[in-house]
Amino acid sequence: MSRRHVLALAASLPLTACGGSDGGSPATGTPPAGKSAKRGIAYDLRDAADLAALAPGLSWWYNWSPRTTLSPDTAQANAMDFQPMLWNGDFDDAAIEAELKARPTVKYLLLLNEPNLNDQAVMSPAAAAALWPRYEALATRTGVQLVGPAMTWGTLAGYADPVVWLDAFYAAYRSSHGNRDPRIDYLAFHWYDYGLGDQLDRLLKYGKPFWVTEFANWHSQADGAQIDSIAKQKAQMTAMVATCERRTDVFRYAWFTGRWANDVHHTSLLGAKGELTELGRHYLSLPYGG
Repeated sequence: MSRRHVLALAASLPLTACGGSDGGSPATGTPPAGKSAKRGIAYDLRDAADLAALAPGLSWWYNWSPRTTLSPDTAQANAMDFQPMLWNGDFDDAAIEAELKARPTVKYLLLLNEPNLNDQAVMSPAAAAALWPRYEALATRTGVQLVGPAMTWGTLAGYADPVVWLDAFYAAYRSSHGNRDPRIDYLAFHWYDYGLGDQLDRLLKYGKPFWVTEFANWHSQADGAQIDSIAKQKAQMTAMVATCERRTDVFRYAWFTGRWANDVHHTSLLGAKGELTELGRHYLSLPYGG
């Protein structure tokens, strides 16, 4: 699994909505008992045993796709919400609209994965401003809230800084829409180092609550602060989760990731099928509620 667009899911699958009033979903405003309404995972969950292992401490997941292979009944039984994503502009508007209308318990639509990173949904601010009305039209016709773009520190020339990209995006959108701001209900952010709180503070200028849709600490410089053990990753996870739980402007957050065969960054939550790693058990055990 890489931090790339996940397109391997079958196109015929319905968009899955999990939770609702029976599942205690955050979409209803009533968190499931005994776990954080904010806490989730960025991972292509395909196995019911993996979902069941994570469900005691997690409330949602996404897989960079509008669809999931897991059934709504399986997810709802575990009080887990699947959140669909439109990774870039490569989607059929009518098909997505139909799927969202068929699943009215889907309340949020994640958008535009890392547009300032060259191996992700790379897109200039002007191109993103031209795309955005398609997202807004879907929200108008279906009632979903828009979560994105999902920003990070990237590699797109001139736009490595997410603030620089977002400023240019807002300016491009305003210039072509009568000085109106784009509709953004929540801003998404990804972070893989120390200082998550400081990074979110830089984004306060946009006046949006946050979804931290990917996070872990992959600091690898040989400076004494590198994350080179499970113990160090657990300490960083504890601090980052505390930041997300404490901040009222963080609505949801998702650890990256579920399972890697060569886990050089010590970030896998899952080991064998249906089994949590030491880090996974720690993630589920962390306090919540601010």
